Amino acid sequence: MHKLVCAALALAAGPALAAGIEITVAGEGANGVIAIDLYEDIAPGHAERITTLAAEGAYDGVAFHRVMDGFMAQTGDVQHANINAYNGRMVGTGGSKYDNLPAEISDRSFERGIVGMARSSELDSANSQFFIMFEPKPHLNGLYTVVGEVTSGMDVVDAIKLGRGGNGAVIGQPDAMMQVTVTD
Repeated sequence: MHKLVCAALALAAGPALAAGIEITVAGEGANGVIAIDLYEDIAPGHAERITTLAAEGAYDGVAFHRVMDGFMAQTGDVQHANINAYNGRMVGTGGSKYDNLPAEISDRSFERGIVGMARSSELDSANSQFFIMFEPKPHLNGLYTVVGEVTSGMDVVDAIKLGRGGNGAVIGQPDAMMQVTVTD
C-alpha cells in the first residue's frame, strides 16, 4: 500500500503534459500559425516527446521536407532538416537525441488534419518526425501512431510548399517551422 501511495504521489508531482503546440510556419508557400491539440490520452509517450522537443527549441527552424499533394506534409527531423544546416541527402532519416518510441496504436482514423508520427519500416521507430494529413488515408489506420489533430491553421497546412516525385521531396528552399511553442 505504501509503495502504491508513493507512486501515485510521484506521478502527481511530475510535470503535467501540455495540451498542444503552436507552429509558426514561414516560407515560399505557407506563412501563418498551425495549432495542434495533442492526444495525451491515446499517445502519451509521443505527445510528451513532441512537447519536450518543442520546449527545448529543437523544432525551431526545421523544414517540411516531405510534402505530398493529397496526402500529407512531414516535418520534425531535428537532426538533418534545420534550414540553417539542411542536409538534403540525409533529411528525413534523422531523429532527436532521445531513443525511439514504442508505437501507441489507437482506433483513431487518419482523416484530414490528423497528426501522425513518422517512422521507418519498424513499428517502434518513431522519434521526432511527424506528419499532418491533407486528406483521409484509411490505409494508415492501425499502422502509425495518431498523436493529435490540427485545431486551427489548416489553411496554412494546405499552403505548405509541395514536394515532387514519388517520395514528395521538397526541391529548393522548403517551408519551415520557424518557432514551435507548447500551449496549455
